[in-house]
Amino acid sequence: MPDAPWLHIVGIGEDGMAGLAPAARAVVEAAEVIVGGDRHHVLSDAVEARRIAWPHPFDALIEKLESLRGQRVVVLATGDPLWFSVGARIGRAIPPSQIAYHPQLSAFQLAAARMGWSMADVETLTVHGRPVEQMIAFIQPSARLLILTTGAQTPAQIAKFLADRGFGASPMTVLANMGGDAERRFDATADGWSHEVPAFNTLAVECVAAPDAALLPRVPGLDDALFRSDGTMTKREVRAATLAKLMPMRGALLWDIGTGSGSVAIEWMRAARSAHAIALEPRPDRRAMAAENALALGAPRLDLRDGEAPEALESLPSPDAVFIGGGLSEAVADAALAALRPLGRLVANAVTLESEAILLSLHARHGGDLVRLSVERAEPVGRYRGWRPSMAVTQWSLVKR
Repeated sequence: MPDAPWLHIVGIGEDGMAGLAPAARAVVEAAEVIVGGDRHHVLSDAVEARRIAWPHPFDALIEKLESLRGQRVVVLATGDPLWFSVGARIGRAIPPSQIAYHPQLSAFQLAAARMGWSMADVETLTVHGRPVEQMIAFIQPSARLLILTTGAQTPAQIAKFLADRGFGASPMTVLANMGGDAERRFDATADGWSHEVPAFNTLAVECVAAPDAALLPRVPGLDDALFRSDGTMTKREVRAATLAKLMPMRGALLWDIGTGSGSVAIEWMRAARSAHAIALEPRPDRRAMAAENALALGAPRLDLRDGEAPEALESLPSPDAVFIGGGLSEAVADAALAALRPLGRLVANAVTLESEAILLSLHARHGGDLVRLSVERAEPVGRYRGWRPSMAVTQWSLVKR
C-alpha cells in the first residue's frame, strides 16, 4: 500500500478558514508547518504552526519543502492550487503521489460568476509575475479574457495594449478581494481607463474591435507589415506553409536557426499555449528587431541568442521542431536531425540555387517532402495591373520517426 501524502497544498480564498471544506480545514489546523505568502498567513492566523514565507528566489521552494519532509506540512495557495498557481510548480518536482491537493474556487471561477460569463467561452490567462505583453496574442474581436494580473498597474498597461490596437471600446472590469468583505469592482472601457485599483486583482476584458482594429489571429500568417524587418524575413504565405509543417503544439520547443526578424519563432509561440522558441541570430541588429517584434506581437518570452549553427546547437535542450531559415548547410541539418526528439519536425527553406542544392542532397539522404512554393501578387503595371512573382522558395521537411 503506498505511503500517505506528506505534503498538503490547500487553496484558500478571501473568506479564510471559514471558506474551507471541513477536510481541508482539518488539514490546516493539524499542520506543524505552514508555507505561504503574507496574505495566506493572515487568512489562517488562528492556526498555531511554524510559519514560513515564500523563499527568495522562488525556485528555492522545492529544496525548502524537501527539508521539511517528515513533518505535517501545508502549503497555502490562492484559490485552485493547480490553475496558474504554485501547486503545478511543486507537482513538477515532487511526485504527485506524495501530494494531496485541496482546491478552493479559483479567481477565474469567481470572476466568471461576477461577470455572468460561461467558463467554456473565455480565455483564462495569467501575467502574474510574467511579462504582461504575452496577453497581446489573445486580443481578438469578441474574445472574452479573464486575466490574473501582476499588480495595480497591470490593468492600465493592458488598456493601452487594447487601445493601441483598435480595441479601445473594450469594456474592462477589475475585481479585487473577491469572496471577502472588502470585495470591490471597477468598470471602464480601455480607452477611458483611469482607476486606481488594489494590487491583488483579476481583470475581465470583453474585446470590442473598431473598424480599423488590427487583426492578429493566432493562426500563422500575420501580415508582413506587422514585423519590423530589413527585408530578410520569411514572407507571409511561405511562413504560413512553414508553420503548418512545423506543427506548433502546447509546450513544444522550436529552434529557429537564423531567425532574422523572428517572424517564424514568434508565430510558433502565438499558435500554441506555452510553446517556447530559441532563436539563434549572430547579427545584433536583427536580434534587436526580433526582440521588438516579440514584444509587440505577444511573444515576450522569445529566447534570443547570439550564435551560429552548428556550434551553438550543442548546449541547447532537445527541440520538438527545428526551422532552418538562415545559415543552411548539411552539417547544420544533420545536427538538428540528431537533436530532434522522436516525432520532431524539421523544415528548411532555400531561395538560392546553392542552398537548393543542399536541400536536394538532404532529401536524397533522408527522405521527407520537397516542394517549391511560388507566390505572385497583383501590382500596378502602368494603367493596368499584372502579376509580379516573388522568388520561389524550395522547402524540405520531414518528421523524425
